[in-house]
Amino acid sequence: MPALVLLGAQWGDEGKGKATDLLGGSVDYVVRYQGGNNAGHTVVVGDQKYALHLLPSGILSPGCTPVIGNGVVVDPSVLLSELSGLNERGVDTSKLLLSGNAHIITPYNVTVDKVTERFLGKRKIGTTGRGIGPTYADKINRVGIRVQDLYDESILTQKVEAALDIKNQVLTKLYNRRAIAVDQVVEELLAYAEKLRPYVSDTVLVLNQALEEDKVVLFEGGQGTLLDIDHGTYPFVTSSNPTAGGACTGAGVGPTKISRVIGILKAYTTRVGAGPFPTELFDEDGEALRRIGGERGVTTGRDRRCGWFDAVIARYATRVNGLTDFFLTKLDVLTGWEQIPVCVAYEIDGKRVEELPYSQTDFHHAKPVYEMLPGWTEDISKAKSFSDLPKNAQAYVKALEEMSGAPISAIGVGPGRDETIEINSFL
Repeated sequence: MPALVLLGAQWGDEGKGKATDLLGGSVDYVVRYQGGNNAGHTVVVGDQKYALHLLPSGILSPGCTPVIGNGVVVDPSVLLSELSGLNERGVDTSKLLLSGNAHIITPYNVTVDKVTERFLGKRKIGTTGRGIGPTYADKINRVGIRVQDLYDESILTQKVEAALDIKNQVLTKLYNRRAIAVDQVVEELLAYAEKLRPYVSDTVLVLNQALEEDKVVLFEGGQGTLLDIDHGTYPFVTSSNPTAGGACTGAGVGPTKISRVIGILKAYTTRVGAGPFPTELFDEDGEALRRIGGERGVTTGRDRRCGWFDAVIARYATRVNGLTDFFLTKLDVLTGWEQIPVCVAYEIDGKRVEELPYSQTDFHHAKPVYEMLPGWTEDISKAKSFSDLPKNAQAYVKALEEMSGAPISAIGVGPGRDETIEINSFL
């Protein structure tokens, strides 16, 4: 039962799309198990660049079946638009499977998300405003709309009425907005039903049968470990579980079936949105990392905050996910620095701390303790093996591996599909 989980080991944007795409030709199914169109992957195939927001990266691999699991929240308009865009570029999307138990992002979820963020002002979380959080809140409050509800108008109407009973009170009396009409929402959602029908499936059954038949299934997380609702830098997190455990609940596959957990690490660190970030840079180095690395959010379009590699959060990701391997991305971006700082610990109230503090207050006050590693100036984008890398680049990778607590099995040396050094096979 070769089931692999591939996830972000930092704050997201680590290059998971490239890693998934690299494995896509060798796997039978690629499954998104959480998040929604607040996450994004960029995949470069030849001279073509694909920006994926909701679809699994495996959709670009002809022999692979892409799956949107029950743990994902789905905006039907975004999904259909993304499918249409790929079809226009000659990508076959007919094999996509969509869980009937996935929750729908409704128009009122998007409205609530946007007005709430504006209302919070300086205390805002930094959401994408796409309705993700409110949809997960509805799910937990048991007033959510699932994909399968689109095929029973009576049930759909009852559920929309139940959800809007309270939301309209909040919108009109707290936010001074117009009430949302039930009939209008139901009509809009029903319009998606037949367009989505070819993809809707019992994905839990399909995936478990695939594993029983020794098919290779790759579970793809969105965002990153430090954005996990339970294990991230709360409250500046996403509304789901990008960590490895989320693959089990978000796809309906038992933990005993997971054989490998791969963490994607960027050779430096970035994050989007508000929240603590100990190694964040506000100088020329930070701007250089942003420029050279092309650090702009695929989905949000926002500039990413940039900083040096943080080994403390890498160790934390290894622990909470049970990581077996790392895929190190964007090593090429660091070419040209004479010395490269790496955060090996934090200083909190004058004390050295080598593990991520569980206290939100302590983490907000954490100051990075750096170790300087020698840099390199040679172009590494054509390297095909680890020995092709400059000695200092090799030493950098080995140092990160030792600090992070799991072997680095692949290294990205450029944005292209073929610009990857594979040290140990993931399959």
